[in-house]
Amino acid sequence: MRVAWIGTGVMGRSMALHLINAGHELRVTTRTRDRAADVLAAGATWCNSPAEAADACDAAISMVGYPDDVDAVHRGASGTLSATVRPRIIIDMTTSTPTLARDLAAHARALGVASIDAPVSGGDIGARNAALSIMVGGDRDAVEAVRPLLAALGKTIVHHGDPGTGQHCKMVNQILIASSMLGLCEALAYAQGSGLDPAKVLESVGGGAAGSWSVNNLGPRILRGDFAPGFFVEHFCKDLRIALDEAQALGLTLEGLARAERLYAVLRDQGHGRLGTQALWHLFSATAASAPQA
Repeated sequence: MRVAWIGTGVMGRSMALHLINAGHELRVTTRTRDRAADVLAAGATWCNSPAEAADACDAAISMVGYPDDVDAVHRGASGTLSATVRPRIIIDMTTSTPTLARDLAAHARALGVASIDAPVSGGDIGARNAALSIMVGGDRDAVEAVRPLLAALGKTIVHHGDPGTGQHCKMVNQILIASSMLGLCEALAYAQGSGLDPAKVLESVGGGAAGSWSVNNLGPRILRGDFAPGFFVEHFCKDLRIALDEAQALGLTLEGLARAERLYAVLRDQGHGRLGTQALWHLFSATAASAPQA
């Protein structure tokens, strides 16, 4: 397929390369051209705007930072939907709001374009290994038309229903991660405070009922002092805020989510917004056996 790709960040770069390796023709644009150097070297064509990239493409895919970025990339003055020949399908893989996904789909539909929300989970490791979980909302025929593209990026592809449902599922994912990261940090603080070897503790619990992706992948990073981003703290703060707002709209009170959002906001405000989510450990490490109050 001829594909426009917008965004070559921590995950987007690897994802774009997978599409090239799968034989698709890629037209790429991003805010900083240097960030796309590897993708261009692999055979992608540089374009100066999302509109230029999307012109006459089968699909235009965005993997950017914030809902405002998504809106600008697709509905802005130089967005994909202003291309001379609009793309057949737009796919937003950013974690964004269900409301924007629905609005974007309605706007695109009025122009004869299908729109899919397809946020992902798996972080930098999942992106590098083409092993992402992809949560999809949108018209079934459009989803099936681009399934070969999604299959080049992930191992688990689930269509949840109408536009916005993929983003709702991603909120479930982020709520689970928020609680698991809190649990991981508190557990390591307890292990450290009680005099245990944290590496041995992770070896013991990682294969049992307490095991999780966070425990087995981010736990060792914490012990190595590796806080490089697989997913930025500042983006996780955005996601948790969306989840809280959506929960409130549904009449739900989610205390674990609310506490995680407060702690991650503290972490961001301390200047750690560009670190990975495992950097939450910074709020726990100095007080070994006791968690901070927020």
